Amino acid sequence: MKKPIRVAVTGAAGNIGYALVFRLASGEVFGPDQPVHLNLIEIPPALPALDGVEMELDDCAFSTLAGVTKVDSDHLEDGFADCNWVLCVGSIPRGKGMERGDLIRVNGPIFTNTGKAIQAASADDVRIVVVGNPCNTNCLIAMNNAPDIPRDRWYAMTMLDQNRAKTQLAQKSGQGVSAVKRMAIWGNHSATQFPDFSTATINGKPAPEVIGDDAWFKDEFIPVVQKRGAAVIQARGASSAASAANAALDTVKAANSKTADGDFFSAAVCSDGSYGVDEGLIFGYPLISDGTTWKIEQGIEHDEFAQQKIEATLNELREERDTVKDLLA
Repeated sequence: MKKPIRVAVTGAAGNIGYALVFRLASGEVFGPDQPVHLNLIEIPPALPALDGVEMELDDCAFSTLAGVTKVDSDHLEDGFADCNWVLCVGSIPRGKGMERGDLIRVNGPIFTNTGKAIQAASADDVRIVVVGNPCNTNCLIAMNNAPDIPRDRWYAMTMLDQNRAKTQLAQKSGQGVSAVKRMAIWGNHSATQFPDFSTATINGKPAPEVIGDDAWFKDEFIPVVQKRGAAVIQARGASSAASAANAALDTVKAANSKTADGDFFSAAVCSDGSYGVDEGLIFGYPLISDGTTWKIEQGIEHDEFAQQKIEATLNELREERDTVKDLLA
């Protein structure tokens, strides 16, 4: 019997948490022969709901679920104790009339404490995926408050944007999603992100060549991907919890396995200065994983249009960093 992987999930009784914990427990993410122990963390008012989640996990009788530990978020170090993976799902959502800067400031102290607790209690090989928005800057805050954890262990999720973009390309070209490769998301997980159609391929051919409609890429594809979250909220009256949970798990899978030759995946990571991005920013890049760590895909050339899009999302992340500079240890 393998030693269980211990996975912490914050906000585990929320909509995204509820959509992902069962898949973590089922063996889908780490394999059918790899036991998983879940540390499920919630704020005190949500603990009764978390009891219900645990009951349902019991009732699923997953052979790969080695155990469940429920933790009050007032005791974060207990929640992150010995964890190999941490999925930071819980965050305060954007309220009516709230500006993005307000959201960043209200979530800042949460992720300050999160970073400190992860450093104090997690396993030596811990890796962290930040899902709660604004995820790039929340990740930046947590990372800077955990200076002993190597910076290549931190990810903010842009996989949801990658998945959305791949589907748009597949539908436009009349192909299956599996035909779409090399879909890069640059920058912030926000409406300034740049879904880079120029890098994408469809059945091995450049996507612009297959689709042959430059105006569609610039006038429809990019805005649809950038604003997809808002469109889902308008359509169903709630945020895209299921697809966000799916993308979080896709990020773990991509980071935890070797990237297929000729392909890459998208996540926001700590910049090393590549492509002119400020070193230390959490910035969305195309990545290649060896199953343990990653490297940024190099050598992608950008025309003036793409450079302008990347600069716009970079400037937004610089502004967000400046908003929370007092929280960056």
